[in-house]
Amino acid sequence: MELGTYTFVDVDLDPAGVGPAQRLREVVAEAALADEVGLDVVGIGEHHRADYAASSPATVLAAIAARTERVRLTSAVTVLSSDDPVRVFQQFATVDGLSDGRAEIMAGRGSFTESFPLFGHDLADYDELFAEKLDLLLALRAHERVTWSGRFRAPLHDQPVHPRPVQDPLPVWLAVGGNPRSVVRAGTLGLPLALAIIGGMPERFAPLARLHREALQRAGHGPRPLSLNLHGFVAGSAAAAADVYYPAHSGVMDRIGAERGWGPTNRAAFDAQTGLRGAYVVGEPEAVAEKILFHHELFGHDRTLLQLGIGTVPHREVMRAIELLGTEVAPLVRAEVARRAPAAV
Repeated sequence: MELGTYTFVDVDLDPAGVGPAQRLREVVAEAALADEVGLDVVGIGEHHRADYAASSPATVLAAIAARTERVRLTSAVTVLSSDDPVRVFQQFATVDGLSDGRAEIMAGRGSFTESFPLFGHDLADYDELFAEKLDLLLALRAHERVTWSGRFRAPLHDQPVHPRPVQDPLPVWLAVGGNPRSVVRAGTLGLPLALAIIGGMPERFAPLARLHREALQRAGHGPRPLSLNLHGFVAGSAAAAADVYYPAHSGVMDRIGAERGWGPTNRAAFDAQTGLRGAYVVGEPEAVAEKILFHHELFGHDRTLLQLGIGTVPHREVMRAIELLGTEVAPLVRAEVARRAPAAV
């Protein structure tokens, strides 16, 4: 079981709060600590809004590559629908070289729409854009010289694309928020699946893991990894974890909810989601480990990523959570997953 963290590099919209430059530097320091304490993965998401500083995940991951030695570096996610797959491939091949083979791409359609008009795309083409650009991205990683044509981009005619990554192939995951068609697409293409669960009972999403494995099998592919990307936080006690995480989490969810017509959050509902069967992995190390292991019983997954640094959670608290995740949660989870594994014949 791999354990790690991801962030969208949230910015405090209060002018007196933490701005983009400071938060970017903090995120690099947080990733360096994750590497130091033995976590497996660091993820940087992509947004194009005032409340997030990571519009270019590959740039942030390149800075992290220079400060780390072992941790894997993934986007979480790359909004492929509104980007150029050639540039995405080149950027992550560059990160792969800088990190000596630790880069990954989590490709998704994105949960916000700002990037579409920003880069001249029509939201009416939402799904077609993603399918076409994913096709090109996979062609780029499979072949050094590419011949390809599509509707939304100029064709390539036996075009060499460089640099090539250290890893062959460069890992590409498909990131989804619960759409069964996207899950089947990942399985049909033989891609690992990153499943975001940020609300509701996790067992409601377990059929998607089975659907992915069935699609892999039907398409003639072997097993591929499954990641759960979750909201979570670790502190010395359950109360301390919730007291730190809830104000920042509710601020983000209320801001997004106001845009999308959701009702406001409240502490009682949040606390209910921190229970064993809720979506949020928030608590002291033993409880966080127990919940990750409960998810493992449901999903049989290979990776858990927690969004520790959401909203205005202070950097010092994120650093402490990373330390606890690496030194206390991870050993408990890894030991139990190893114990559950069937003995080799």
